[in-house]
Amino acid sequence: MDAYLKREFHDLPSFIEIVKASDFFMRSEPITISRAPGRLDVMGGIADYSGSLVLQRPISEATFVALQQSDAAKLEVVSLEEEGTSRVCSIDIDTLAPAGIPHHYSTVRDFFLLDRENHCASYVVGAFFVLMVERGLRLQSGAKILISSTVPEGKGVASSAALEVAVMQAVSASFNCSVKPYDLALLCQKVENVIAGAPCGVMDQMTSVFGEEDSLLALLCQPAELQPPVTVPQEITFWGIDSGERHAVGGASYESVRTGAFMGRRILVSQMEAPVNYLASISPSKFERQFLSVLPEEVRGEEFLARYGETGDDVTTVVPSRVYKVRQPTAHPIYENARVTRFRELLMSGSGEQRWTSLGELMYQSHASYSACGLGSPGTDAIVELVRSSGPQDGLYGARITGGGSGGTVAVLGRADAEAAVAAVAERYRERMGYRPLIFSGTSSGAATFGALTVNL
Repeated sequence: MDAYLKREFHDLPSFIEIVKASDFFMRSEPITISRAPGRLDVMGGIADYSGSLVLQRPISEATFVALQQSDAAKLEVVSLEEEGTSRVCSIDIDTLAPAGIPHHYSTVRDFFLLDRENHCASYVVGAFFVLMVERGLRLQSGAKILISSTVPEGKGVASSAALEVAVMQAVSASFNCSVKPYDLALLCQKVENVIAGAPCGVMDQMTSVFGEEDSLLALLCQPAELQPPVTVPQEITFWGIDSGERHAVGGASYESVRTGAFMGRRILVSQMEAPVNYLASISPSKFERQFLSVLPEEVRGEEFLARYGETGDDVTTVVPSRVYKVRQPTAHPIYENARVTRFRELLMSGSGEQRWTSLGELMYQSHASYSACGLGSPGTDAIVELVRSSGPQDGLYGARITGGGSGGTVAVLGRADAEAAVAAVAERYRERMGYRPLIFSGTSSGAATFGALTVNL
């Protein structure tokens, strides 16, 4: 198995060397190693929470976790940073489960809200806590957790999902708490939603678990139906270009757009007296014919609450004093699902310049829809503009903002030999914005393929 893993995952040997060189672990106890990649949101993005099909590319950047059980009744977390620095956090097990009885989720969430300096540890501790509540994990010992990640934070490439998945994979393996890969992704989403407090869908966690090298993960988010992966033709590939603008899935813009979409769904149910389980299940033509006219452009929270009472979404809250866009956030997943479905059809139906151009146009349309929802940003708009100006003559066909929007990374579609054109876009962006962007290229398989590896010092 070691030989297979070293062939499949080029970054594993260097992490094993880090573990062996560390004085953090005891020499007498085995260490469990897990790995989970980030992801590039090729198509789908924020439409996931409304039931859309999404297409996600697991990237080569990944989070490694090494976990060793210890006699101390605490979780000791060391996260390696750039230039040899590290973040250190220690949580007593009694904080999570006094007398072996887990707290309520809200208690742990509030604990980390008050301790903002260690909020990043909520993803690590949350993996333990969710397994305690949902799977009956009982900690008879503490643990030492070493984290090393090349998935940058705040770039819109699912750094938190990679961390959650890698930690929970290691915990479940080390503590003999069996969790199937599908359930692992759902439990990691719960970490994000109810402990870290970010109202994300499940596409990030599913990609980090199930992603396959050189393919796009296809997920119908109703709520999480894995479909056959989509092989990327050899003639084309995808890159991510980081705008340098901080992305946060828990930010107010993302949350407002999500809330507006669920407000719209609630209004449609009330007006039409018909079930609307997922907005993405409505066709664009039906939406325009029957539903568009009943949706307000925007609505104040207190007005909505007085008339409808709730949105039906458990992880968002309507703020009475806030004005929410409703029509565009409701329309976005309806049209996005149609775009993603067509995108998959084009990828699977053959090759050719016209087909690549059509794929790119769908990406440009998706980007414009994000902006109409209020989730654009100057940096991501500039990157998309630079890709469009380069165009097919330079081997670049399309681009769109990714993930939760409001900054982060832009996905770029181009010919497989267009690395120089992508680098040129990044350089022109540096000249215009004064920031040298990261470029994400390459793919790697997810945590389900890696599994868990045991090493001894």
